[in-house]
Amino acid sequence: MPTLDTDEATRLRMSRQRSRDTDPERALRSSLHRRGLRYRLHRRPVPGLRRQADIVFGPARVAVFVDGCFWHCCPEHTTSPKSNAAWWSAKLAANVARDRDTDEQLAVAGWAVVRVWEHEDPVAAAARVAQVVRSRISH
Repeated sequence: MPTLDTDEATRLRMSRQRSRDTDPERALRSSLHRRGLRYRLHRRPVPGLRRQADIVFGPARVAVFVDGCFWHCCPEHTTSPKSNAAWWSAKLAANVARDRDTDEQLAVAGWAVVRVWEHEDPVAAAARVAQVVRSRISH
């Protein structure tokens, strides 16, 4: 991957970018909690897999990831930075590839993966997550 040349303002902005407990994640958790669902936060669903899910329903084996539109290349909202375009292109492509690999590894281990975009309505996303969780518990 090419090196990233950044100015001080960009470096400072990027260092403040939250990776957990974001507003979309908190809104989804709140809606899940209101539905009576209980979960764990920021856990590795599978030992040895160095990737954490944002929300984990252990007994149901459901891992939920709340993906940022920029960082995970949302088909509706993705943008391509003009500065350091080659570096960003490689970085974002690697993020998407890692997401697909995570989905595959968790599926092989018997987990269901639910991916929620940051722009999704949290109530609708919670309904989707709840449906997956409840369907896996009832089996």
